[in-house]
Amino acid sequence: MEDRLLARERPKTRPVLQMQWKELLFLHWSWEEREIQATLPPGLFVDTFEGKAWLAIVPFSMRRVHPVALPSLPWLSNFLELNVRTYVHDGAGVPGVWFYSLVCSQPLAVAIARRFFHLNYVNARMEARIDPSRRCSYEARRRGFEEAAFRYGASGAKAAAEPGSLEFFLVERYVLFSAGRKQQLHAGRVHHVPYRIGPAAVEKWSFIPAIADGFRSPGRPADHAVVAEDLDVLAWPIRAHSAPGLSPRNM
Repeated sequence: MEDRLLARERPKTRPVLQMQWKELLFLHWSWEEREIQATLPPGLFVDTFEGKAWLAIVPFSMRRVHPVALPSLPWLSNFLELNVRTYVHDGAGVPGVWFYSLVCSQPLAVAIARRFFHLNYVNARMEARIDPSRRCSYEARRRGFEEAAFRYGASGAKAAAEPGSLEFFLVERYVLFSAGRKQQLHAGRVHHVPYRIGPAAVEKWSFIPAIADGFRSPGRPADHAVVAEDLDVLAWPIRAHSAPGLSPRNM
């Protein structure tokens, strides 16, 4: 728990990117721990809550993404993203996120992220619409797969996740791990105010993004679903990672 709270502290070094995350939906399925572990690179270990691993699909909008020292460009800085992810820790116990894929509607952002951030970004056709009732209709089509469609909104009040709760375990993650071209482990940090989340009203959902990453269909809706308030986010470089002696304070 201490590492999870420390990871929320802003790093003392200078961030390289700033952005907004909007229309966030977190769909979570409990999953077999051994199956998740078999998908992870050396140096990462599946993180569990009360003995359960978790697989997530997270559609959202990226807005005003730009280097800290430069202005945002509407044609480049605004796009859609959908992540398939699980929860891990390194050998030092630092908790974080492992992304199986990051589906994205902006080809240049995909190329930059793959080249400089060692993340598995994938091009896709994507569209999102917000109706007058604040429901989000969201579609993503990755080449070779059927369209994944979601429709969701809030069904209750939002609040910060309570430390020690399942919600805190799932969403309060500020370290992301990736693997470079030679499968060397990399890690980076993000910083934002704690999530304010609430129950989601999910009218339409799809498991196709995770099927595209090699997972079998669970044959059931998500075991846990929340929406989150929009966030302003800072990001730091992703660098080669060596776990021993690493603290979230100095990542």
